[in-house]
Amino acid sequence: MPNLGTITELAPRLRRMQVSPVELTRDCLDRIEKLNPELRAFISVTAESALAEARGAEIEIGRGDWRGPLHGIPIALKDLIDTGGTRTTAASALYQDRVPTEDAEVARRLRQAGAVILGKNNLHEFAYGGSSLVSFFGDTHNPWNPEHIAGGSSGGSAAAVAAGLCYAAIGTDTAGSVREPAALCGCVGLKPTYGRVSARGVIPLSWSLDHVGPLAASVRDAAVMLQAVAGYDALDAGSAEVPVSDYVSDLGHVTKNLRVGVPRAHFYDGLNDEVGAAMEEALTVIGTLVADVRDMQIAVPTDRTVQAAESFAFHAENVARSPELYQPETLRRIRSGEKVSAAEYIQRRREMDEERRRAHDFFDKVDLLVTPTMPIPAPTIADLKKDPAALRPAELLLLRNTRPFNVWGLPAISVPCGFTKNGLPLGLQIAGPHWREDLVLRLARAYESATEWHQRRPVE
Repeated sequence: MPNLGTITELAPRLRRMQVSPVELTRDCLDRIEKLNPELRAFISVTAESALAEARGAEIEIGRGDWRGPLHGIPIALKDLIDTGGTRTTAASALYQDRVPTEDAEVARRLRQAGAVILGKNNLHEFAYGGSSLVSFFGDTHNPWNPEHIAGGSSGGSAAAVAAGLCYAAIGTDTAGSVREPAALCGCVGLKPTYGRVSARGVIPLSWSLDHVGPLAASVRDAAVMLQAVAGYDALDAGSAEVPVSDYVSDLGHVTKNLRVGVPRAHFYDGLNDEVGAAMEEALTVIGTLVADVRDMQIAVPTDRTVQAAESFAFHAENVARSPELYQPETLRRIRSGEKVSAAEYIQRRREMDEERRRAHDFFDKVDLLVTPTMPIPAPTIADLKKDPAALRPAELLLLRNTRPFNVWGLPAISVPCGFTKNGLPLGLQIAGPHWREDLVLRLARAYESATEWHQRRPVE
């Protein structure tokens, strides 16, 4: 059974029983067996249970109990999303044998939608980094060129989607950890509005900044995934009771009435030449799709106190008891929050709330914002490893354009917008007002339809 590319292509064929969920799952498992030793995109592969789920989906579809476009589709989960009965490690020795008793809410909703879960993706340990080079289970490699990073912290999820090891994945994004690896691996990564998708049962990095979102091969597939997991969870303190749009149907709405803002300062500063050229091309295309494209100014928050303090608060007990079970660099980053006082944390958290309110003003005269996802292409693993002290500054540069949207809590997506002369993917970021994932997805889909970047696949 060939890999047919997208969920959108597969869903109607699955429903008509022209394609078998079992064969799709076996195909993915074969590709994982072949490619994962080099990519290290998966930590755990749940072949037996995945095939059982696929057989169950085939029976249900056969008797007419089709649950929707994810029914029988093989997907994966970042390995800090709890799965009942299957270990969830956060890529750490500390949790290498941790087996949750129940699913995270996002995993439960995906199972309810009929998705087949192939296993758990590798990541930057405890999601505290943007390279996926700090993991108890080894580095994740970029499927376009294994000498380069896949990004992070959801590096395994992006690499798995780009390499066709699964049809989609769920990652987490605290400073860009869905969008950054999506851009570096040439797939689509969506961070919804803060509170749109439940984070209950997801090992946190920073409660105030963590977002859960999909990685997929196309914008339409990302919309299908978001549709399955979005919505209020009364048991999640960060979840918001806001109506959920029909994201898939809304993709067909016109974009010609939209106004696009281009915040040049900060987001376009010091771009790699190839990134800059790709962005100008992309803006030219977007100009043909919308009513107006205009430059604008936005002040960008850069303080990282809230993340540092909340991360240390979660880990403090284990850091005191078993520091040797953390990778040294992760331990250093966690301890950076140790000396944040309660007064300083409260003040910085209040400032973050003010930033989220201020973000409403960005959209007084525009409907969406467009920036490069990354200011540079994927660095080589060797370059980042030759000087350990340079790793964190390199990651912060990679996350420079994505992190502000976590502070603001705004929905943002990364879509492919070009390649370097060496064949590395580049990404375009589109962001919108709170709760307007429909607008973000609409322009992303229009841009995707007007270009061919998303159709390229890595050569095996």
